[in-house]
This record gives sequence, C-alpha cells and structure tokens, in this order.
Amino acid sequence: MTYENLVKEVKKVVKVIDASIIKEHLAVEFDIEGNGEGAFYVEFKENIVEVEPYEYYDHDFRVRCSADIAIKLLKGELNPISEVDKGTIVVEGTNGKLILLENYLKAEVKEKKTTKRTTKSAGKKPVPKKVTKKPASKTK
Repeated sequence: MTYENLVKEVKKVVKVIDASIIKEHLAVEFDIEGNGEGAFYVEFKENIVEVEPYEYYDHDFRVRCSADIAIKLLKGELNPISEVDKGTIVVEGTNGKLILLENYLKAEVKEKKTTKRTTKSAGKKPVPKKVTKKPASKTK
C-alpha cells in the first residue's frame, strides 16, 4: 500500500464515524512505519473528523504503528489501549487522551452494530390478520 492510498483509505474510514458525539477536541498524529510509510493526522473536533496528510505539531499524542493497524484502529476493530499493552502501537504524548480516542471509536462501532437494515419484498402486499368475533354473551 502506498502512502497516498493509505491516506485515501483513512479518509474513507473516518467518514463513517459519528461526529455528533464529539464534544472535546482531539488531534492524533499517526506515524506509519513499513508499508505506506509517512505521517498523517486525524483531528476530532465538534461534529467534524478530518484527516490530512501532514504532521500535526500541536497533537495531543502521536501513534506509531503499521498501516494495517492504523486502519483497524480507526475502524474500531482494535482497542487502542489494548494495542499499547500488546506493543503493536507506540503512543507518545498525552496518554490520558487515548481513552477519549477509544470512546470516539467505540461509539462508532456501537452505531454500526445496532444499525439494522430493513428490506421489503417487492410486489408483496401485507396480508390482513383474520379477525374472529367472539359470540356475544347473554345477559339476563
């Protein structure tokens, strides 16, 4: 994967994040090692998630990882805190904000899991329920 393809992919990935939950600013620089090597940043600000192919000098923290791990993190498939513990990502900077990133990505995953698609069969009309009348009770 080239650096340019990676940035395009990350831009697609963040488009599905529910930006309405973002109330606190967060800027994360990703330094990609290996395939697709380079730096880009993801900025979470009120109701907006942006990706740009630049270093972000005033970032809250920097993540060093592979391109595949970065994409999986941003898709919400991996927990950033667990990945730090495993050593698959290295975080430099304000680690307390890592929890904020986890919350933003976790909310996006919940939204995807709870969204159900409904389809209606074309040409089928709803069948009315049978109504059965109870015999009237006799009163004396």
